[in-house]
Amino acid sequence: MKADPAVQRRLLDLAAVDAELARVTHRRRTLPEIAEIAEAEQLVRAKQDALVAVETTLGDLDRDVKRQETEIDQVRARGDRDRKLMQSGSVGAKQLTDLEHELATIQRRQGILEDDLLELMERREAVEADVSFARVELDKARAALEEAAARRDTALADLETTETRRAADRSVMAKGFPDDLLKLYDRQREQRGIGAAVFQSRSCGACRIELDRGAVSKLKEAAPDEVVRCDECGAILVRVSEQS
Repeated sequence: MKADPAVQRRLLDLAAVDAELARVTHRRRTLPEIAEIAEAEQLVRAKQDALVAVETTLGDLDRDVKRQETEIDQVRARGDRDRKLMQSGSVGAKQLTDLEHELATIQRRQGILEDDLLELMERREAVEADVSFARVELDKARAALEEAAARRDTALADLETTETRRAADRSVMAKGFPDDLLKLYDRQREQRGIGAAVFQSRSCGACRIELDRGAVSKLKEAAPDEVVRCDECGAILVRVSEQS
């Protein structure tokens, strides 16, 4: 295949644009914000689970407190009833003695229940503080996730702008090459990542391998308009003078 040396040199400009487009693609896949978001999402889930756990505990304590208060109210009501009955003067001596014993039992029971209620209330207060803390921690985790997502979106928007601009440049540049040369370049780029590179100082600019003497001699003997390729990686080698 033959192509004007000036046209071959323009392949280096095209390769530079393709390299930038490849970097954009790689950058899009490897944005540090992507890993950061994954970690932030995991942290948010953990904080949500922690909040659910303490809220569940608080709900259980609320039910226990309500049940305890109900039982205390029932015991207190029974004591009030016994006291009224004792004060009515309508009961006999034996029944009065029984009521006194029952009232003493009720008062002891009420005291135990009230102590238990106080302990429940103290536990509830501590768990309520845990709930408040868990909510704050969840809010922090969500804020960190939103901030990382915003940075990712900004980075992606910048990459999109660069990609759009450079893709337009490439489209214009590609029209300046013969079809057969462009097809060869694109096929090599798709297979190996680099379609064309400079040959200078005995080395291929694509694979960075220094060619042996036989290959170097063959390249130097080729006509200026001959399209030559690297024996190692297949890239189109664009020959430039050492002074270029």
